[in-house]
Amino acid sequence: MVGFAVPRSSGGYVAGVGRSIVAVDWSTQTMRSLVEVDEDKPNNRLNDGKVDPIGRLLAGTMGMEERPAVVQRQQGSLFSLTSDLTVTRHLSQVDISNGLDWSVDQRTFFYIDSLSLTVDAFDYDSNTGQLGNRRVVYHLQEGEGLPDGMTVDADGRLWVACYNGGRVINIDPATGVRLQTVSLPVMKTTSCCFGGPDYTDLYVTSASLGLNQSEHRQQPLAGATFKVTGLGVKGRPSNSFSG
Repeated sequence: MVGFAVPRSSGGYVAGVGRSIVAVDWSTQTMRSLVEVDEDKPNNRLNDGKVDPIGRLLAGTMGMEERPAVVQRQQGSLFSLTSDLTVTRHLSQVDISNGLDWSVDQRTFFYIDSLSLTVDAFDYDSNTGQLGNRRVVYHLQEGEGLPDGMTVDADGRLWVACYNGGRVINIDPATGVRLQTVSLPVMKTTSCCFGGPDYTDLYVTSASLGLNQSEHRQQPLAGATFKVTGLGVKGRPSNSFSG
């Protein structure tokens, strides 16, 4: 299973496949393993990953899923991978390592461990990649679902896809206030990012795995990717892995 895919500055992509971080050559449709993580936990897999502003990849793992969002608890970790393929573990005892992104000034790292129901922030040193001073930015409320993938817009505000919540919520990390809710016609919204010519369109992915027949009939678009326009905000281009 592919957890993430990010562009690579030397060409192609880097992806999380199972417990391996692999280089993907799109032109030849081939991939080769760069590193493996969680060697002592063969049932784990990589989930979300993203590249910081200087080209360092951060990616997290999760334990084996019994069914969607039901996992072996505290089996995951958060890792970084530098251009020389050095792997560093930053967090352990993670349930479902998920959405991650950085503030506009690069000094704050935002992170989601889904089953905690929170969006957390860390002080971030972009030179060393070190994390510190963890605190809660936002605690999801009843009915909002599980926090999943996340992106930060050009104004520094968070957009969080809510799995089993059928929405994306917009949060001001400075105040912890939810500013806006974007409702989708599916419940299992999984991630989001900005795109389009000027990064004003919000693209939202969704899942259908785990839906029963009745739920499929009620949500015929489950598993689709949606484009949300007219939000009045802009996103930022993604960063490329420097390795």
